[in-house]
Amino acid sequence: MKFFSFLVFLLSISAFSQQTHVVDFTKISATVQPIVETESIAGSMRVTFQTKKKTDSIFLDAIQTKISKSDFNEGSISVTDKKIWFTGKFEPNKTYTASFKYEANPKQTLYFTGDQIWTQGQGKYTSHWLPSIDDMNDKIEFDLSFAVPRGTELISNGTRKSVALVDGLQLFTYDMQKPMSSYLVAFAMGDFVKKELTAKSGIPIELYLSTKDSTNFEPTYRYTKEIFDFLEAEIGVPYPWQNYKQVPVRDFLYAGMENTSCTIFSEAFIVDEIGFNDRNYVHVNSHELAHQWFGNLVTETSGTHHWLQEGFATYYALLAEREIFGDDYYYWKLYQSAEQLKALSDEGKGQSLLDPKASSLIFYEKGAWALHILKERIGEEAFKNAVAAYLKKYKFKNVTTEDFVNQVKAVTGTDISSWEKDWLQQTAFKGEQAFTSLLKSPFMNTYFEVARLANVPLAEKKIKLTTALTFPDDYTGQEAISQVVGEPLEQTVPLYKKGLESNNLFVRQAIALLVPEVPIALKTEFETLLQDDSYTTQEAALYLLWTNFPKDAAMYLDTMEGVVGFQDKNIRQLWLALASITPGYNVSEKENFVKELQDYTSETYSFEIRQKAFQYISQLGLYTEAVIANLVQASVHHNWRFRNASRELLDEVLKKPEWKEALQKQIDTFSAKEKAYLRKVFTNR
Repeated sequence: MKFFSFLVFLLSISAFSQQTHVVDFTKISATVQPIVETESIAGSMRVTFQTKKKTDSIFLDAIQTKISKSDFNEGSISVTDKKIWFTGKFEPNKTYTASFKYEANPKQTLYFTGDQIWTQGQGKYTSHWLPSIDDMNDKIEFDLSFAVPRGTELISNGTRKSVALVDGLQLFTYDMQKPMSSYLVAFAMGDFVKKELTAKSGIPIELYLSTKDSTNFEPTYRYTKEIFDFLEAEIGVPYPWQNYKQVPVRDFLYAGMENTSCTIFSEAFIVDEIGFNDRNYVHVNSHELAHQWFGNLVTETSGTHHWLQEGFATYYALLAEREIFGDDYYYWKLYQSAEQLKALSDEGKGQSLLDPKASSLIFYEKGAWALHILKERIGEEAFKNAVAAYLKKYKFKNVTTEDFVNQVKAVTGTDISSWEKDWLQQTAFKGEQAFTSLLKSPFMNTYFEVARLANVPLAEKKIKLTTALTFPDDYTGQEAISQVVGEPLEQTVPLYKKGLESNNLFVRQAIALLVPEVPIALKTEFETLLQDDSYTTQEAALYLLWTNFPKDAAMYLDTMEGVVGFQDKNIRQLWLALASITPGYNVSEKENFVKELQDYTSETYSFEIRQKAFQYISQLGLYTEAVIANLVQASVHHNWRFRNASRELLDEVLKKPEWKEALQKQIDTFSAKEKAYLRKVFTNR
């Protein structure tokens, strides 16, 4: 037994990096059952692979997986901590099939969040819940079925072939017709309702929301069909999959993930008519859809070429937004990213696009800039032809930057060596080239004229700022307001009034966000901000008015009572915090205000809601044993940003001996994970 284990260890060392040269996994068919009570997976799998060379071992990646009832006539199946091994005398160019049952208790990648279950396999993590291949260079056709409780909706890759009742469970069967990398396999389960669209090309588009959010389909998914139709036409290659589905989930790790034909995204992007103006899904929608070509149809061979996925998706998302929101928006977004990239570069922290350890800012934004400049160099028609040729040549394959560059050269016959050096290889951001490109926009020229006034005394630029605020665009008007802030009020009130009278939503928002205090001369105009179609503006205005005019605090609270705001309940939670400390306001209800705020810390709610509630409770000193127990649970949450913020707050709580002592006495009431973290904290203090 020890000898066999040692042999498998040796095989794993020699075969891991070379397996794609030895074998091609062509198809995985599996039935998966998520088990809520134990947060585990039970499944059965049938796998087909074709050997390229003679070998005695093949593996699937499978993290901490147990197998049983295996069937493999051509050899044997065994399991280690990270792999399932197929051993036998495998001949070249021969197809083999094996099947087995398995169980797994995923520590990541599969998440149970209340009434939802969803996956996030970015990179190489699908093997935590589904035995597969972590190497994205092996593309496989996946046909998956899911056994889930009755009354539950299940969304996954491909086309839903059937839904049947089997042993008291619903069995959802999905079929993929084309191969894909394992990290793009996904599913989401929950109480979802669906709306359907059809693209101009006939591709079915399925849009999902939780039942509780079903009134927000239109603003959340606004422009979805327009984005889809635009990208198909702009890219010049038909959408490569059978259909397209999008589903938002609670407590997601990122903004969105482009699983093949099935994008999963954060429910923070669910908005109503007002929320759309501040925090809409359009960019993420466009970005994840663009990935269906760039990342899914053609996939990087390694992290060195990651920009081929993220840079392309970012760029084509910008093009889609340009189609919807116009040229000014497009150039403004380019300008904003150029400012970030230039600052990073000036600090000596610039990175090459070919650096596998580059930051997201490099892969996404510098990658988009590289493509923008390339299109300007070779011309729009040549660029589109080159991209289409690249996608067609390497469809369902893996690619390198050289593959793309060579295709551009072959299609256009243009020498792009200087572009390669400046935009792919150099760590510095080419700010001068970017600035020259931005000057092609009349809007950017106007913006730069105003921006150059930043260090000019107010008296010398007042007329120009007034002009900029008379009929302002979204961005130049905001710049004008930013230059007014901090100047003497007697000189700036007319400019603030001009901005408020403009009725430009974002200029008015800039005033709400940037003005440190509200002068009495602006009180009446400032009060109108509470009615703006912007939850960001309403939140800022409510706090400033409540702070600056305490005699009218009750009036402002009455005006905003019942307004919820974004998905994180930003306005409702601010209202509760202010109402609970406003002298004389609804005295009989204050306990209820506090209790509602405290209840939002519970795991019943999404982490965005909880994090905001914890912040207010910390500021107001409203901790209770129940709230602190919720904070402990939050300190082991799967979302690392929320987890880290919660741990910082818990550290502050534990500085008080009475709370530390109470937690020590109650430690056995917590889960195993929570107890382990608390013991670690107690030991280190």
